[in-house]
Amino acid sequence: MHADTNPRPSTVPRRVLGRTGVEIPVLALGTAPSGHRPEKETVAFYHECLDAGVTHIDSGPRCGGYGNAQVYLGQVLTERRHEVFVATRCCEPDGEKALQQLRQNLAALQIDRADLVYVQSLGDDLMAPEKIYAANGVCKALDRAKADGLTRFLGVSGHNRPWRFLRAMEESDFDVMMNAVSLVSRHLYNFEEQVWPTAAARRIALLGMKVFGGVRDSATSAKGANLPDDLKPAALRYALGLPMVSGVSIGMYDQAELRTTLSWLEEISPLTTPELALLDMSTRDLARQWREIYGPVS
Repeated sequence: MHADTNPRPSTVPRRVLGRTGVEIPVLALGTAPSGHRPEKETVAFYHECLDAGVTHIDSGPRCGGYGNAQVYLGQVLTERRHEVFVATRCCEPDGEKALQQLRQNLAALQIDRADLVYVQSLGDDLMAPEKIYAANGVCKALDRAKADGLTRFLGVSGHNRPWRFLRAMEESDFDVMMNAVSLVSRHLYNFEEQVWPTAAARRIALLGMKVFGGVRDSATSAKGANLPDDLKPAALRYALGLPMVSGVSIGMYDQAELRTTLSWLEEISPLTTPELALLDMSTRDLARQWREIYGPVS
């Protein structure tokens, strides 16, 4: 049984998640890095996140790169489900396979209904539009899952091919969009200008990810970001200062990363235009180094 021996009021700011009307913390825990840690310490880490006010937890199945995160999180949710906004995702373009995956996700999480289910990685070659929007595709299947009470809200997520997200808004009805947005990726994929204004006009909730660039050497490690440490506070200010953004999901590995990120939130304010201009050259240099780090742009 978990007990917070030093309960403190949360200082994490909160915002409304678009047209859902739900209020969430601006910082969500992305669980991909921690899903590769040992069980006992990860469960303790999740409890610490909740104690700190990070009550939006973004998870997914092993095929999405999340390791054992859902199984670990399930142990926490048996005790603290009422505190947590739980997001999971489906990585299958086929509707029946996606529904099977969703049921497996819910079983691992030990819950009957998720708060949010994403169609994962719309930009991936696997998630071709002609497959996912078909009558037997994942999007129609998740519409049924929502109607059947398996999730409160639906979303789409992805890192590349911004045009696919514009098409998604024409083909499907969903509540949340999560994309890679950062000081560097804006020079590569630019969801901020190409996609988000259209989504915001439709009151689709906007969430950022890969704010620190994602995990460096992700094939061999779950720790260490692509973005240099000295740029991280500015990167967080940039992402949370984007128009209409509800929050960001950051893949934090352990308590040290949690506490550091929370410290940056204490007096956060949007980057000013002069501050952003000063960062333009160095972040463009990084963009040239990263190239198509998340996959094709078009």
